[in-house]
Amino acid sequence: MGVEIRAVRPEEMEEFRRVASTSLVMSPTVSEGVSADWTLCAFEDGKLATAYAAWPLTMRFNGQGIPVAGVTSVGTLPIYRRRGYLRKITTTHFELLHERGEHSIAILHASRAAIYQRYGYAVVCTNNSYNVEPQYLEFSVPRPVSGTFRDVGDDEFGLLVDLYQRFGAGRIGYIDRSRAMWEAGVLASPRTEGVLGKVAYEEASQPLGYVIYTVEPVHGGAPGPSQHLAVRDLVWLTASAYRAVWHYFARMDLVSNITWRWVPSDDPLPHLLLEPGRLNITSRDGMMARIVDVEQALSKRRYHEEGTLTFEILDDLCSWNCGRWKLETSAAETCISRTSEKPQLAMPISTLAMLVFGQIRATEAARMERLDVLEHSALSSWDRVMRTVYRPFCADLF
Repeated sequence: MGVEIRAVRPEEMEEFRRVASTSLVMSPTVSEGVSADWTLCAFEDGKLATAYAAWPLTMRFNGQGIPVAGVTSVGTLPIYRRRGYLRKITTTHFELLHERGEHSIAILHASRAAIYQRYGYAVVCTNNSYNVEPQYLEFSVPRPVSGTFRDVGDDEFGLLVDLYQRFGAGRIGYIDRSRAMWEAGVLASPRTEGVLGKVAYEEASQPLGYVIYTVEPVHGGAPGPSQHLAVRDLVWLTASAYRAVWHYFARMDLVSNITWRWVPSDDPLPHLLLEPGRLNITSRDGMMARIVDVEQALSKRRYHEEGTLTFEILDDLCSWNCGRWKLETSAAETCISRTSEKPQLAMPISTLAMLVFGQIRATEAARMERLDVLEHSALSSWDRVMRTVYRPFCADLF
């Protein structure tokens, strides 16, 4: 068999979309907008066997916007599976990213985390989901709503973008959305019978948040409220704006249940409600990330504390990451370099991703045996330097 790893040509994009949609059992729109230049695929004897692409995205990295590769449309046709094509593509992609020096982190949403953990990816955020009846949206410590809501018009796209950017400014994992991402994601038209709602919350005419949601009829249910409301996007700049959104939903008397499938793990609602158990919280893996270039990735992250960290990295796929490193941070700058000093910690590349995203602390990683501690007194410094103000989260599929 002759195997070739390369980007598809423009005239091969239709076949790329077919392979991706067939492998993932999804609509061909899963690859909509993907450019041939962003693909890297496996061809066996000239036939496309494995599809793979990467969006050029910008992600908030503890507040700092950095370029990342958003891996998407990955799939191998069943007749070509178990031949190692995805590993060949992934290895080649990491080498290209390293050589070009533009994207030091690759991110993705996985159907199965096990596939990508083999390549050094780690689950770096957790997604929660809510399913609650409006009657249970009562606060344990009620506060009056001092502001008002208003519908957001189709000509006010800039308002949504501004609030979203301000909300994500200090966070980690949020994607800077292009207009196409907005329109294909949270602003996409609902199903035939559904209605799209966009409302902004204001105090003294100052916008402080928004919520985008859909409402659809529920057919064949028991007598009573017969609508389902699904939250698509919720942004708030103040605690009062957040509370106001749920007060707004609590008054929807025709809604039988409210679902929100993309909830940050540090969302405040469970700590505010009189009956938090009625949220019926479920959790699942969120975004996965892979540090392709340790030196570039850690130098681009924002740190809130001064410190000096030394560590050793093990990496089966990216040899340039292996070895000992020294990270020095201050309020003004960050410096990372090779070192001959004794490392405080030694870890696989996947554990480093979990630490720099703030998914787990070094102290927790040590208890889990996800790293080796060579200097126990350094764990508190690692916890302090790698601290994030917010839990990592990505609100978008890509």
